[in-house]
Amino acid sequence: MKRISRISLTSRPALLGVVVMLALTSASVAAADDGPGPFGVTADVVATRHTARVGALFGADRAGGLAGGHFCTASVVHSPRGNLLVTAAHCVDGAGDDLVFVPGYRDGKAPYGVWSVSKRLLSDTWAKDQDEDSDIAFALVDERDGRRIEDVVGANRFASGTATGATAVTVLGYPDSRESPIICTNKPKPHSSTQQRIYCPGFTSGTSGSPWINGDGQVVGILGGHEHGGSTDDVSYSVVLGGEAAGLYKEAVGGR
Repeated sequence: MKRISRISLTSRPALLGVVVMLALTSASVAAADDGPGPFGVTADVVATRHTARVGALFGADRAGGLAGGHFCTASVVHSPRGNLLVTAAHCVDGAGDDLVFVPGYRDGKAPYGVWSVSKRLLSDTWAKDQDEDSDIAFALVDERDGRRIEDVVGANRFASGTATGATAVTVLGYPDSRESPIICTNKPKPHSSTQQRIYCPGFTSGTSGSPWINGDGQVVGILGGHEHGGSTDDVSYSVVLGGEAAGLYKEAVGGR
C-alpha cells in the first residue's frame, strides 16, 4: 500500500473512514505551532488564498478535464523568480508526459488557473539510485497570462536545517480518491537520522509531495522518503531537509 508513484499510476482503495470532517479556518496552515490543537486529526480544507499555495499535479493531457486525474501534491515555495514548486522526487521522476500544477484544486475546477511545469530538478543521488533519503524535487512553472504563480497565490518559504519536532507542522495534501484536499497538524518525530515521521490519519495515495508547514510559514518536510511516504494511511514520512535539500533548492533558484 505504498503511496503512488508517477510511473505506475496505480491507485489503491481509499481508507478515509477515519477522516474527521471539521470546519477549519485559514489559520490552520498559518498557525501550526504548539497551540491548542487538536493534534493528529485530519479534516477537510477550507479554501483560502493561503491554502491555495498547495495544489495537485496532473498529466498535461488532463488539463482540459481535471476531475479524477490528479496523482500527487505540490506547493509553491518562495524564489526570486516566483515560479517554484516543491514536491517528492518520486512524483516527477520518470513521468514521460508533460505535467501541470493546479493550485487550490477542488472538484474538477482550477480557481487559480492551470500552470505548465517547464523543468524538474532532482538530486543526483535520487537520479542514480532512487535513494529514499533524496526523495525531494523542485519544479519550475511557466508564467500564465503574464503573471508568475507566486504573484497569484503567494508562497511559503523552503527551510532546510530545522530540528525535527521543534514545533508542530501542518500537512496538506490531495488523496487521489478525493476531489478536495485534507489537512492535519501534529508534531513530527525522528524515524532515523535522515527521515522524520508524523501521525496523521487518511493521508493515502496521492498525498506524496504534500508540504509540512510550521508556524512560521516554512516548509520543513515533504511527504515522501521512506516507503515513498509510508505503507499505511496514518503514518507519513519525509526526508530530513539537510544539506542535499539546501543545495537542490539553491540550484532551483539559479544559485549554481
